[in-house]
Amino acid sequence: MATPRLTKPTIAVLEVLLSASDDAPAWGLSICRDADLGSGTVYPILDRLKTYGWVTTRVEAEPHPGRPPRTYYALSGTGRAQAHAALEARRARRLRLPGFAGGAV
Repeated sequence: MATPRLTKPTIAVLEVLLSASDDAPAWGLSICRDADLGSGTVYPILDRLKTYGWVTTRVEAEPHPGRPPRTYYALSGTGRAQAHAALEARRARRLRLPGFAGGAV
């Protein structure tokens, strides 16, 4: 499975998805809020992650009056493992770079 480019916005979205649970699922605008990103940034990232097979979606079964049904986003099993591995590899690379906390000077 390929790895998407890990831009700062993509990392922010992955971190929100990693912190989501069955009791508190991530949905579009909650991801925007928690990642502090606009919908024009978040939704293309979610689409890309879905294309990579990292994210699955499900539509809210019972919509609430006054708003359309929410689409919930979750990392797939493989997506969760890939996201953890990619973020850890990125952290390790950054720690080896001069000028970053813990990196060589």
